[in-house]
Amino acid sequence: MATFTFNIALGRVAYYASLPAPNDALVLIPLEESGLETDAVLRDKDDFAAVVAGATNEQTSVGRKTLSGVTPTVDDVNDRVAVAFSAVSWAAPTGNKVGAFVIGYVPDTTAPSDATIIPLTKHDLGWTPEGIAFTLTAGDFFRATSPAA
Repeated sequence: MATFTFNIALGRVAYYASLPAPNDALVLIPLEESGLETDAVLRDKDDFAAVVAGATNEQTSVGRKTLSGVTPTVDDVNDRVAVAFSAVSWAAPTGNKVGAFVIGYVPDTTAPSDATIIPLTKHDLGWTPEGIAFTLTAGDFFRATSPAA
């Protein structure tokens, strides 16, 4: 589940997860543990270029992963919407320690840029990629509920 939802994405995650555009996607982006800014600082960033403009760095040797099996589900019984994705795997990842992942919305995969990626959620995860296969288990990465009437 998300550590937090970026302010720019509040109320929009389920919409973006429905992948409304012809060439859009959700992408999983690892962030290095070293230099990772606080949630209070990061949540105000409006695009991924801003996320990495300060002390926070992308962990580039592990690499970004386009999410598959992205499924927003309306749950009328529990009065919420949940968004899930399929498991993500790396065969032999190496590099600096990962401290978190950002899930971002890429509005056009034919012309992606960090300035157009909308950061949706941040997920804390301490992981040292040591060349051993690693799978990030699938499940809900986001849930939203309405306040009680």
